Amino acid sequence: MAFPVGFGWAAATAAYQVEGGWDADGKGPCVWDTFTHQGGERVFKNQTGDVACGSYTLWEEDLKCIKQLGLTHYRFSLSWSRLLPDGTTGFINQKGIDYYNKIIDDLLKNGVTPIVTLYHFDLPQALEDRGGWLSESIIESFDKYAQFCFSTFGDRVKQWITINEANVLSVMAYELGMFPPGIPHFGTGGYQAAHNLIKAHARSWHSYDSLFRKQQKGMVSLSLFAVWLEPADPNSVSDQEAAKRAIKFHLDFFAKPIFIDGDYPEVVKSQIASMSQKQGYPSSRLPEFTEEEKKMIKGTADFFAVQYYTTRLIKYQENKKGELGILQDAEIEFFPDPSWKNVDWIYVVPWGVRKLLKYIKDTYNNPVIYITENGFPQSDPAPLDDTQRWEHFRQTFQELFKAIQLDKVNLQVYCAWSLLDNFEWNQGYSSRFGLFHVDFEDPARPRVPYTSAKEYAKIIRNNGLEAHL
Repeated sequence: MAFPVGFGWAAATAAYQVEGGWDADGKGPCVWDTFTHQGGERVFKNQTGDVACGSYTLWEEDLKCIKQLGLTHYRFSLSWSRLLPDGTTGFINQKGIDYYNKIIDDLLKNGVTPIVTLYHFDLPQALEDRGGWLSESIIESFDKYAQFCFSTFGDRVKQWITINEANVLSVMAYELGMFPPGIPHFGTGGYQAAHNLIKAHARSWHSYDSLFRKQQKGMVSLSLFAVWLEPADPNSVSDQEAAKRAIKFHLDFFAKPIFIDGDYPEVVKSQIASMSQKQGYPSSRLPEFTEEEKKMIKGTADFFAVQYYTTRLIKYQENKKGELGILQDAEIEFFPDPSWKNVDWIYVVPWGVRKLLKYIKDTYNNPVIYITENGFPQSDPAPLDDTQRWEHFRQTFQELFKAIQLDKVNLQVYCAWSLLDNFEWNQGYSSRFGLFHVDFEDPARPRVPYTSAKEYAKIIRNNGLEAHL
């Protein structure tokens, strides 16, 4: 079961989750520094990313892990506030540039292609203080930061992700308040943040296109989180419609403007408008793009980057009481099938990824697809011999193989989440996604391969699964 020649096998990390060095060498505070230092049990056991995996000082150890796996690509993110401590180019932190230059140069020296994310949830606190993603001024701040990164690193980096999981960020941070700044705005904040995230991404894509592409010849996209969604009762028309609506609110909300026509899906606009009217709002709670903005947003991605972990069942849930919220606007509820195995929120449904890839192919004109994250957690303490987890990976690779061979999906890169056990946001260190175990009690933060790492290395060596599987 060989994958196409030149298929990219990667692993991924993100700055706040692995680097530590939260205030080292002139780094400015990011929103997760502030949020975790405030305590209040919003993160498991009030854990923080102050030290995390110590990758800021232990990059050489990470590189050994990358070489041990034989990765062809490595995805990591830049800490915006390590490079620009107050979020603006008013002060540039050379120590931050040096750190990322070393990572990029070491990867290239070892034949590993960097995939670099500009922003992975860790907004500089100085910009959050000015309204964060709820403020339109963030669009220009992000564009200037992106241009700074393109000009500093783009001579060597050819694959860029502007914003990680914009659809998760908008909901978790500005709708539900579970991510920093930690203030919920039900029914309004998520839409306002999403509107600015889409425009910021599009602006930075155009900056790359007009100022850097000719010389650097790279590719730019954003990554979107996608849960595959199935009707709870396949014979129920209302559940079928609800499942279609759910994917429009969840994935197409961002993907349709960027890949198709610069605007939100019709059903999303009509649902939110009609709910807003019933609730007595003078206009829809979903902001509108101007005709000019639609033109600017349309076609601003060079490949489709998607992050798949799990699948859910969807049921129609009428919003009788006119409650505020995204699920209420979509009139859906979601839940797992009780027969699915799970660790925490991840129910293991390998066939979901194939269905998702086929949906993206059919809906978005057969784009080049990168899976920029996919993985399975273990609860702490995690066994090093994680054969059960490896089985989930193996089944996933079988589904990817079918997607490529049978569905003719143009999948080119797969990134396992994650290279290392790390700080998993609200779950702290309790959820271990690493291919390498990290001992967070040991100041040296030793990295030890799980069985999954050794097995993944074999897959990479063979460019696929052994034929008899």
